[in-house]
Amino acid sequence: MSKDTSPARCRVAASPTDRAACMAIRFEVFVDEQRVPPELEPDEYDDSALHLLAYDPDTEVAVGTARLVDKGNGLAKIGRVAVRRAWRGSGVGAALMRFALAESSARGFTMAALDAQTYVIPFYERLGFAAEGPVFDDAGIPHRHMRRAL
Repeated sequence: MSKDTSPARCRVAASPTDRAACMAIRFEVFVDEQRVPPELEPDEYDDSALHLLAYDPDTEVAVGTARLVDKGNGLAKIGRVAVRRAWRGSGVGAALMRFALAESSARGFTMAALDAQTYVIPFYERLGFAAEGPVFDDAGIPHRHMRRAL
């Protein structure tokens, strides 16, 4: 993995304000931009998931989010990875994923998995993930399962 060159920083979204910012980013990206049905946000994993927030350190504006779900047997499922449009291409997504992987490892997970929209598979491959299984539909968007050891 390359050095973090993102202008954003990441933290665990521990406060209600941080959690609300995570949900706002998810709605902006998935519901507004990608037309995912709003009833799919939030879901049954949100109460137990560890939510992560990327933010601009100068302004504290939230710019990206992801979450970790404990799937048992040492597996962390990384999901709901979203970066605001204005921040895409700046390294925020990679910084957020490196933070998610580090948090997963620090919490004792040995494997990370995610379901990637097919057009971003190369992004996750650069972070050490490998695609497995066939393409499947999730909310009308083609995805593939991906995994990597921690």
